[in-house]
Amino acid sequence: MHVFLKYLGTVAAVVLTLSIVPGLSSADWVTTFLVALVWSVIVTVIKPVLKLLTLPITIITFGIFSFVLNALLFWAMTLIVPGFMVAGFWSALLGAIVLSILSWLIHQLL
Repeated sequence: MHVFLKYLGTVAAVVLTLSIVPGLSSADWVTTFLVALVWSVIVTVIKPVLKLLTLPITIITFGIFSFVLNALLFWAMTLIVPGFMVAGFWSALLGAIVLSILSWLIHQLL
């Protein structure tokens, strides 16, 4: 039940991010639910491995590269989820930041 509530929180964060950030669009609700599922998998499985692999670059750039990594992972969702569109890198960067903040906030409330 807890995992399902966290997933619904991520869905809510995705919906809010799509409405706040310009340059992001989703074809329909099924796509939005799929984006939340893929983002959850990326954050849980892929992101920790990539953070470990890019640790030297992150240290050299004083942590700025972690924002770039988040943006690239967010942008990569367009390759995985059909119907999810990101206009460019800056939209991906802002979308990743907003989605991360909203997900954290909603999960803290749950």
